[in-house]
Amino acid sequence: MILVIQSVIAIIIIVLILFQERSSGFSGLFGVEGGVYQTRRGIEKVLLYVTVFLIIVLVGISIYNLVV
Repeated sequence: MILVIQSVIAIIIIVLILFQERSSGFSGLFGVEGGVYQTRRGIEKVLLYVTVFLIIVLVGISIYNLVV
């Protein structure tokens, strides 16, 4: 059961990382080029925080699985 949860979280993390194309934000998904550096705002900031949270959860579950 824990292996399934870890696999699902890992897949979600991969998808979230692919959505975070830093060079041009979400416009990069649609082929629009952008060379201006901007801070993360809105949905990009939420995606970053969710990604970090899921990585922490994945590491925690992995450590728990090693101990138990």
